[in-house]
Order: sequence, then structure tokens, then C-alpha cells
Amino acid sequence: MASNPANQSEVEISKSVLMDIADTTVAGIEGTEVAGAPLNMGEVLRNQSGTRKSRALRVTREGGTVNVDVGLNVDYGQNLVGVSQQVQRAVSENIELMTGLKVRAVNVTVQGVCLPKGHS
Repeated sequence: MASNPANQSEVEISKSVLMDIADTTVAGIEGTEVAGAPLNMGEVLRNQSGTRKSRALRVTREGGTVNVDVGLNVDYGQNLVGVSQQVQRAVSENIELMTGLKVRAVNVTVQGVCLPKGHS
């Protein structure tokens, strides 16, 4: 028996697409942003080549399930637990809706608190 008969098509979703969905979801939640990842010494030079900025966002996939780890910067004055739960729910829903994959966990770490944009 063939593993992929001619009448079935298979769609592969890349890890970068899953990361983009998570990143865009977080960007849409007011008062949050994905934190920058801490860089090791060797990574500083590699990141100057104009490629994507290193982010505190990791997606791991095992078959049809996905785990997401995200580090957040949250605006000062926000309820950290409430915002974290909102990010977990929104990221999970969007990935499942857009890809059909099951999200096992969205782990949120608040890495920083910053002044809201527009305040100096």
C-alpha cells in the first residue's frame, strides 16, 4: 500500500509560517510585543547581515501538534496574568484556525515591562 496515493495531496506548513502567525497575533494584542532574544557573542555579527531580528519566539512541532514559547514585553500598567492568558488563547486559536494543527501549549514568559509607546 502506497503511503501517499495519487488522489491525496499533502501540504507542508513551515516553521517560519507558524512563527509568523504567532508573531502577528501578539502584535495585534494592545500593549504587548514579542521580546528580542538575548544574543550570544557569535550571533551579534550574524544578525547584522540584515536578516530578521532575533526574537524570543520558538515553535516546536511534533507531527500534528505544536508547542509555542514566547517571551513578551508588556506595557507598564497592564495586568500581566490577564495579558499572558490573552496571548495564550489568541496564539493557540489562530494557529489552529489557520493551519488545522493542534496546539498543545503556548508558554508565555514576561521578559520586560516598558512604557507604552507615545510616552517618553
